[in-house]
Amino acid sequence: MENKEEPLRLHRQWRGKLETVPKMRIATREDLALAYTPGVAEPCRAIADDPDAAYAYTMKANTVAVVSDGSAVLGLGNIGPLAALPVMEGKCALFKAFGGVNAVPVCLDTQDVDEIVETVIRIAPAFGGINLEDISAPRCFEVERRLVEALDIPVFHDDQHGTAIVVLSGVINALRLVGKRKEECRVVVNGAGSAGIAIAKLLLSYGFRHLTLVDRCGIVSSRSEGINEAQRAMLAVTNLDDVEGGLADALVGADVLVGVSAPGIVSADMVRSMNDDAVIFAMANPEPEIYPDEAKAAGARVVGTGRSDFPNQINNVVAFPGIFKGALEGRARRITEEMKLAAAQALADLVSDEELSEDFIMPEPFDPRTVERVAKAVRDCAAREREGRPC
Repeated sequence: MENKEEPLRLHRQWRGKLETVPKMRIATREDLALAYTPGVAEPCRAIADDPDAAYAYTMKANTVAVVSDGSAVLGLGNIGPLAALPVMEGKCALFKAFGGVNAVPVCLDTQDVDEIVETVIRIAPAFGGINLEDISAPRCFEVERRLVEALDIPVFHDDQHGTAIVVLSGVINALRLVGKRKEECRVVVNGAGSAGIAIAKLLLSYGFRHLTLVDRCGIVSSRSEGINEAQRAMLAVTNLDDVEGGLADALVGADVLVGVSAPGIVSADMVRSMNDDAVIFAMANPEPEIYPDEAKAAGARVVGTGRSDFPNQINNVVAFPGIFKGALEGRARRITEEMKLAAAQALADLVSDEELSEDFIMPEPFDPRTVERVAKAVRDCAAREREGRPC
């Protein structure tokens, strides 16, 4: 966006993107007595007798906390909780606009894992789900793991899993277009942070077999120095030949590149070294790893970015509102790997054979079918898992 004054003007005008609006009128003594005292005592007693009644009598059933410590905000980095608030408000607005889900920004003035986990556990009774947002790796892995273990409501780190879901859906359709099989494709994920590791895991769960992670240190191998525990754990399922080298080495003969890394680090020569009909998702924002025109000129068949001004925008907004909508409606206790795979497939299936092209592999977030299809996939999966059937 070239005009930097316009967003500032609008945010001053809005004074935040959210407000609290009561669902009932409070205009008479009777209204007051029913909404508050003494009438409110009745649902309180019902919930005290049966905690599940909170889903019937309060906003818990359709409300998510968007929790951040401000340590990894968009392309801005560690700007802290207060500066992260506009992003969290925006995320909440998207939850409501696209999914009809209430969301509340919760910006925590701590980056200590124990304090984050304890705080979220303490506020969890008011919410039906927890969306973790913009928490840096590798702390985000432990925060999510511990909250999933501690809580009986869905906990979802969108930077990891939302990104992975939209990437997988795009890759499914890109390979459908170019006629390649997942089992035979060589995939390179450049950027081994929270998003890159989650993308790699979901691609492997879907059935990809040949996957290499690359980070600042180069190809993640058993001899890599300075890698964290999460990256080292991925060596059991990635880079199975344990090769070394840099990004250029990893891309020789590759079919798919997923970039969640840094601007301008992929060259035309690297693209030319890939297999024919290569698929490139250059998702660094605001400047991608390589621009689409340059990638296509070097031989790439399908190119996606994180930007809205190019075709094939790979954006979490097509996924997370429907995922939480389905999880809340399905009363899911967890958002499982099977739900993520089902959501990705539902997104991919929204693009028909007639619509599918090099410049159209992803459904639009404004397509009214998007949130409903994703929500149904997650809701149905939750129902089958409750019954002990495979998703």
